[in-house]
Amino acid sequence: MARKIVITSGKGGVGKTTICANLGVYLSRLGFRVAMLDVDIGLNNLDVIMGLERHVIFDITDVVSGKCRVRQALLQDPNYPSLYLLPSSHTYSASNITGEQIKNVTDIIENSFDYILIDCPAGVENGFHRAVFPANEAIIVVTPHLSSIRDADKVVGLLSTYNIESKGLVINRMRGDLLMSGEIMNIESIVKSMGISLLGVIPEDDKVSKMSSDGRIMTDCESARAFTLLAENIHNGSKKIYDCTYKYRGLLGYFKRNLKKLV
Repeated sequence: MARKIVITSGKGGVGKTTICANLGVYLSRLGFRVAMLDVDIGLNNLDVIMGLERHVIFDITDVVSGKCRVRQALLQDPNYPSLYLLPSSHTYSASNITGEQIKNVTDIIENSFDYILIDCPAGVENGFHRAVFPANEAIIVVTPHLSSIRDADKVVGLLSTYNIESKGLVINRMRGDLLMSGEIMNIESIVKSMGISLLGVIPEDDKVSKMSSDGRIMTDCESARAFTLLAENIHNGSKKIYDCTYKYRGLLGYFKRNLKKLV
């Protein structure tokens, strides 16, 4: 039976969908069967990031409305055979879809996968309920900015009203140079503010940003190691956290930090 994990944040623009896409890829690279569900109905991006938008024939709204079976709507990633995507719709009215209906979809496929990752829309309105309702675990994504942490803290409180067995934190877009110079919140302060366990830290990575526009996952970038550790931590319960500051240490790191400020 699959572990059903909702990936949420409370705030838009923190890289939640990118985290979902990469986590799906890296879990599949570890040998697991993974299904990703895009529940951000009307503002779907997961199929675009995965480079699968041209292959979409049916979507999750077609499944819910009975136009097709789940198997007909699931897209197999050509680069990762054990990774599947159930895309969302950019034209359908989301107001007609309930959390119970999304749960029915996950119930149908849960015995065929090891992981079901649910990409949650931003905010805490009806879309949040639809995404969280079928899940039994949650990943909360934040960036090292106070506004992101405040919004995510509200989400943590709301998750306590659902059947969520465990919650974990992912800090995204962490700048190692700014972390070393004390110009952004450090990891310990963020974890203490959120009050939940840390699953991973993902560095700011231009190649990942480029991925979002190119429609392909980069596995030869700085953040690749960070995503591998995140996937391993989620599956094994380990606590290996990527060190975003390693290349900014020592004399060479000093020059790198100061050069980055000038760019």
